[in-house]
Amino acid sequence: MLMAQKNKPATLRSILLEQLKTTHNVKDWFVPVDTAIAGLTAEQANWKDNTDNHSIAQLVTHLIFWNKQSLDKFEGRKPSAFSGDNKETFTEVTDKTWPESIKELDRILAACENIVKTADDAKLQTWYSTIAHIGTHNAYHVGQILYIGPAELSF
Repeated sequence: MLMAQKNKPATLRSILLEQLKTTHNVKDWFVPVDTAIAGLTAEQANWKDNTDNHSIAQLVTHLIFWNKQSLDKFEGRKPSAFSGDNKETFTEVTDKTWPESIKELDRILAACENIVKTADDAKLQTWYSTIAHIGTHNAYHVGQILYIGPAELSF
């Protein structure tokens, strides 16, 4: 549990926020995505084995796409067009787009956390399942990133 939350009663908001933060930038029971991708070059992020497994870059672009889709819905915006083919959400990066991707993922994840912080209780009751699934989805893919990435990141 996050240090700031230890002595406070759990609420729906605090639980959802904890899930989002621990997959974003708070190291708790596992490594968050910001730590998992820190210091990686575009070349390292694009590395793939010779199977159908995704690269770290592909996982990051996938997380950007799906978190942004949810964020847009939460904020009342029309999400980006989606053909329905999830394979299109996994893309490679370049030396130029990799740092931008890292910043974009951080921005989107922080915005999702802010939505949970500021939403009224009625909205949280409507969105809680989606938000919980976002945290689980992010954790799943961060685990994949750690499996692919440098051994010193796991603990």
